[in-house]
Amino acid sequence: MYQTYIFENGLRLIHYRVPAKAAYCGLIINVGSRDEREEEAGIAHFIEHVIFKGTEKRKAYHILSRLEDVGGELNAYTTKEDTCVYATFMAKDYERALELFADLVFHSVFPEKEIEKEKDVVLDEINSYKDTPGELIFDDFEELVYEGYHIGRNILGDEAAVEKISRDMILNFVRRNYSPDRMVISSVGDIPFEKLVRLVEKYFAGYGRRGEPLARVKPELYVPRFVELDKETHQSHCIIGNVAYDSKEDKRLPLSLLVNLLGGTGMNTRLNLNIRERYGLAYNIEASYTPYSDTGVFMIYFGCDRENVDWCLELCKREMKALCQEKLGPVQMKRAKMQMIGQLTISSENFENLMLSNGKSYLIYDKVDELEDIYAQIEEITPELLVQVAEEVFDEKKLSVLLYK
Repeated sequence: MYQTYIFENGLRLIHYRVPAKAAYCGLIINVGSRDEREEEAGIAHFIEHVIFKGTEKRKAYHILSRLEDVGGELNAYTTKEDTCVYATFMAKDYERALELFADLVFHSVFPEKEIEKEKDVVLDEINSYKDTPGELIFDDFEELVYEGYHIGRNILGDEAAVEKISRDMILNFVRRNYSPDRMVISSVGDIPFEKLVRLVEKYFAGYGRRGEPLARVKPELYVPRFVELDKETHQSHCIIGNVAYDSKEDKRLPLSLLVNLLGGTGMNTRLNLNIRERYGLAYNIEASYTPYSDTGVFMIYFGCDRENVDWCLELCKREMKALCQEKLGPVQMKRAKMQMIGQLTISSENFENLMLSNGKSYLIYDKVDELEDIYAQIEEITPELLVQVAEEVFDEKKLSVLLYK
């Protein structure tokens, strides 16, 4: 049973109590790389690095040691729409973790020397990413379909943008965006909810609403394109996809079911059985769907030998076309639903994943659906609805292709 609480300053708390010795807690902020101004490219991710470099009362060493001295782990990530600081620790150390979160988010000082040092680290990260075409192509594809919009920009930024980041820019970005009413604290662990509320109140109640409202520009224009880039890679890497439903669209769950059937994590997906198992054309082939607050993106990725690219693309289109034209039979529907329900159940047993997904859901929807409710929604999906969704998202005339050759 999830428990939630909203504090006077707008900070939201969600907790799921489990009888475990380890606890998982994260502070999720509703700001990401798409919220950067034109001159701030890469700054949201850069702050994720330098937020650990010193606060008004702690040096970097003391920040990193605060939880690790008691066996815990501290981490962070940045996406296009949110930033998260999270930790794993012994359940008895909740107060230690929450005090540290508040210190990092509201009292980081971003020393000039550390900023300059961290620029080299981030530039190395950008360059190492360029050496991994199977990862880089996902960001390049989003840049392709969202051309001209901030949501399409690479989260890391580029070398020129990172070099320009200054302490004043960082402080301004934090001041605008790190506000309690745009934050959620998510917890999974063995602590009474009333005690957790008191601890969060102790360390976060003193900070008022201080940020600016989000002003995201919705991507309205999408033109399907075929782009081929010479990356001098041993293998060819390819993504074919389309813009898709946003995080509030009712059809996002049917689309997730279709994408899972087409190329999800299982080895029995249609694309894997056809392209890898039947023809041996690709070692890795997968489909994904990422919903954002006002848009979404559907992608199929594969890597293969250059001479097999056209064949793989044709097979991908064939599988998508079949889902547009042929309703799933009762046995197929049952299998697809059972697989998705099983995957969700197993994922929920990973308490760190559960904590992060609960927090993001509460950030976006102000609620978290119980697993039983999600199961019921999956069971209600009909073959007719899947065909409708497939026709809208898998339509060949709407598909873009990005190819590294």
